[in-house]
Amino acid sequence: MSKIEYDDRDDGLELAKRMAEEEEGIGRRPQGPTKWVIPTVCVAWSFFQLSIASWFILDTTFIRAIHLGFALLVVYLNYPLLKKPILGLKFLTAKDRIPIFDFIIAIVASLSALYIAIDYEGMTLRYGDPITRDIVIGLVLVFLLLEASRRVIGPALPVIAGAFIIYAFAGPYMPDLIAFKGTSMNRFVGQMTMSTEGIYGIPLDVSATIVFLFVLFGAMLDKAGAGQYFIRLALSLLGGFKGGPAKAAIMGSGLTGLVSGSSIANIVTTGTFTIPLMKKVGYPAKKAAAVEVAASTDGQLAPPIMGAAAFIIAEYVNVPYVEVIKAAAVPAFASYAALFYITHIEASKLGLKGMSREELPQFFKTFIGGLQYVVPILVLLYELIIVRHSPELAAFHAIWIMAVVMVLQRPIQAYFRKEPIGPAIKLGITEIFAALAAGARNMVSVALATAAAGIIVGVVALGLGQLITAIIDTLSGGNIHLMLVITAIASLIIGMGLPTTATYIVMASLTAPAIVEIGAMNDFIVPLMAAHLFCFYFGILADDTPPVGLAAYAAAAIAKSPPIATGIQGFMYDIRTAILPFMFIFNSDLILHNVSSWPQGLLIFAMACFGNFAFASATQGWFVAKNKIWEVPLLLTATVVLMRPDMIAALAGMPHEQRYWVYPIGLALYGLVYLMQRPRMPKGDTIPATA
Repeated sequence: MSKIEYDDRDDGLELAKRMAEEEEGIGRRPQGPTKWVIPTVCVAWSFFQLSIASWFILDTTFIRAIHLGFALLVVYLNYPLLKKPILGLKFLTAKDRIPIFDFIIAIVASLSALYIAIDYEGMTLRYGDPITRDIVIGLVLVFLLLEASRRVIGPALPVIAGAFIIYAFAGPYMPDLIAFKGTSMNRFVGQMTMSTEGIYGIPLDVSATIVFLFVLFGAMLDKAGAGQYFIRLALSLLGGFKGGPAKAAIMGSGLTGLVSGSSIANIVTTGTFTIPLMKKVGYPAKKAAAVEVAASTDGQLAPPIMGAAAFIIAEYVNVPYVEVIKAAAVPAFASYAALFYITHIEASKLGLKGMSREELPQFFKTFIGGLQYVVPILVLLYELIIVRHSPELAAFHAIWIMAVVMVLQRPIQAYFRKEPIGPAIKLGITEIFAALAAGARNMVSVALATAAAGIIVGVVALGLGQLITAIIDTLSGGNIHLMLVITAIASLIIGMGLPTTATYIVMASLTAPAIVEIGAMNDFIVPLMAAHLFCFYFGILADDTPPVGLAAYAAAAIAKSPPIATGIQGFMYDIRTAILPFMFIFNSDLILHNVSSWPQGLLIFAMACFGNFAFASATQGWFVAKNKIWEVPLLLTATVVLMRPDMIAALAGMPHEQRYWVYPIGLALYGLVYLMQRPRMPKGDTIPATA
């Protein structure tokens, strides 16, 4: 890797790193004795989570309460009230110390979250009839939870949750279309803070029992150096192909998705290397950054380790996590294959080549040099897919194996370099504790997103569910296609200000049941898994939707390109992902619903890839040459035929069981466009004038 010169990594990289640090929970850097307070709390939180995954048996409500208590404690110790001082009150923005003010609030917030565990028996007996103390502490918890969410995530989630709270009380006074019976203070507090139907609901449970361990595993991989290994490995494999650095960015970002659930952190890890290399071989800065954005945001789609929302899907749909992996496999890998294809199209447009072999790391040497990172990942996959242990147990085993790797790798490296062993052992142990602290910091946003979104879920459970279905039915006129468009647009808008997990929880609570019910009203069966994956996909796509997509800002900072233009270009690349949810809602073969045959599954996957390639060619204006206007309808028709063979078969009067015989028609249309464009293919290294 030393043969490669990396440039453009000064101010832009620093800005991107600061964005990643903010998203990953690094708010303050206290000086003096207090500098150990936040890391100590974070390490204690990690040890608690590891304990409940192994030997410490605790009631699930207690686990959720303690998990939230730790999260609130970290937030108020770690994040100042304001980013800029007002009225000269600098302690409200202090980042070099923890003011007494925040110490007090942190303790109050944490105790308010723990109250359900402290007085669990009493609250169980008086559920539905809370005493004054329950109401006061419950309202304090709601307020401090929303304030903590504002500090970490931004104002969008507290504003949305606040609107739902107001609606819960103002329901009887609303216009007839959206009016509902409303709620009382006793019922509201009971629902939100005294039961597992609000703040302490399923999303927080998943955060506390499963997601934390996967985030911690990712933090350990990151501290051990796996992110750099993945990108070096990707470059050694793909860097020499046409537009190779872009293809390496996609592979590296997909692998780094195992390390980080954050698209911004993913961009900082891989984009630091790949964006300058893409620019070096000829990609414009905007397109180099956009490729990295598209690859990094889609990292949450790829099984077997998807974003936090994927574990919540398993709980909501009430299926083993491996079923979510199965359902997500074809759309996710087809989407990634199409992104590889798009980078090839862009390289063809620009007449680009790959990097010379002398510039790239040696594959075998690179692969062997990082095998220690592969072992824990293989253990995790084996436990999840083959043995089918629970996700938390699989993650726990991967974590302790990763800890062994971290303790041993530095001394072994020091031995071969003929360096002292003692400092290397100390460094390995230090890295483990740094990973334990980083994992807890990274979890803060997920924990708060799941808890705050639980307020919205709780309000819906108070009686809004059927009303929301009726409202969506009225807005869409009972048309399921229009309803899906409304849901997708709403997800993109809401997701601009929310993390993926919160966007998914909100949209799944509001629209997933409506999608299934309105489909049934139209005599169309929508699998519940498909409805939830639809919300999940558009929650992820919101990450790079202009004008707010933070991932685009991070990549643009590194590439020194305009952020809005980068976001728009990234969104254009992601259109190939946006069509997939619409397709699998109507063609459940794409999520392998009721498909148990490997040959059938592989056929569906191959045709989905070709369909996505055809759509990418239509939207990017290029197949093997620049599209003529009459070739675009042929490509779009091929897309529909290859992704919706059931619809074409029905139109042709064919039995549903014979739908796969339609595939050759789509392939023939795709091949026809190839034959039409072949005479116009650029010759040799000539750059077409229209590129």
